[in-house]
Amino acid sequence: MRAEDDLAFREYARSRSTTLRRTAYLLCGDWHLAEDLVQTALVKLYRSWARVRASPTFDNYTRQILVRCWLDERRRPWRRREQRDGIVPDTPYHDSPEGISDALLAALAKLPHKQRAAVVMRYCDDMSITDVAAAMRCSEGTVKSQTSRGLDALRQIVARPESAGRSS
Repeated sequence: MRAEDDLAFREYARSRSTTLRRTAYLLCGDWHLAEDLVQTALVKLYRSWARVRASPTFDNYTRQILVRCWLDERRRPWRRREQRDGIVPDTPYHDSPEGISDALLAALAKLPHKQRAAVVMRYCDDMSITDVAAAMRCSEGTVKSQTSRGLDALRQIVARPESAGRSS
């Protein structure tokens, strides 16, 4: 890669890493995994930087890479076998992304991964249906249905504690 391209990539990665990390956290709910996903996505972007740099939509391309990295991570066999119900000896660092409540993060964590990806990209990253479809490698109709189902599930998740409180 030419020195100018390398410098431009470094500047882009520096300026977008916080936003990408926030999106990754909203997808996976784990800051450490979010950092790994961003790193993997930036490595993949670096490989094709000279080709995609001139594109006016390379921000969408970067988010597409990030979402695909997360979906690939969810498919890994060792991830499915991992049990996360043990007690952690120390208190983990927990910092919600700016403007995102802990209740929303907890509700997002209960969604299936494709619904979660669709909701996060549509409403947290403000992406169009077309861009989300490209990122998820599916049709626009699938994005609409996954988003609709995800929003319905979020409404049910949020409404459950309120209804339990009223019956007492």
